[in-house]
Amino acid sequence: MTLVLIMAGFLAAAAPSPLEMARDQQDRAALEKAIADFSAAAAKAPNDAAAQYKFALASSYLAEVAIELHDRKAARPVAEKGIQAAEKAVSLKPDIAEYYRVLATLYGQAVTDIMSGLKYGPKAKEAVAKAVEKAPNSAPMYVARGVGNYYLPAQLGGGPSVAIPDFQKAIQLDPKDAEAYLWLGISLRQANKEAEARQALAKSLELAPNRVWTKQQLEKTPAK
Repeated sequence: MTLVLIMAGFLAAAAPSPLEMARDQQDRAALEKAIADFSAAAAKAPNDAAAQYKFALASSYLAEVAIELHDRKAARPVAEKGIQAAEKAVSLKPDIAEYYRVLATLYGQAVTDIMSGLKYGPKAKEAVAKAVEKAPNSAPMYVARGVGNYYLPAQLGGGPSVAIPDFQKAIQLDPKDAEAYLWLGISLRQANKEAEARQALAKSLELAPNRVWTKQQLEKTPAK
């Protein structure tokens, strides 16, 4: 009975949250509903860092889905609203790495052109550096830094070759991090390493079989 309870607890802990499930299914309506709920809760508790964080996290997922669907124009205002909440969370609890991670993600999602890149790019870099500094053994922090490096133009010191070590570090820290394998696969494909890319994407899909974007990325990666 004890073993059953332990296994049940492990499976419950490993199960994706409703927000993650909505993100995985690219369910914009569910994410918009969550944002409305979390926004109202955050407005009622302006000094509650956790409430601000939940609003910011939901916003980052909706912006992420919009970007996956090639709708960066829609992603920017969502991200900018999330930024306000994430900045509040960081100011209220400046020692929590996860808050910096989400803030960095939102800064990156708000970049749609040169001007917004100049505005948010340095802030994203600073926030993700804080996240890694505060949680150097946390895989999601390296995934966030890797994504930032992936989107950063090569002439500014970024690109897939710079991002790949971050995703490899995340996998080293957590071999079950589906997002790390997903982004490793995307980066490897951009580096013209299709066979390795497919292997990483297949592993990501094995770990998170409901992630629509992973399926799409695997389908568009040539088998070589």
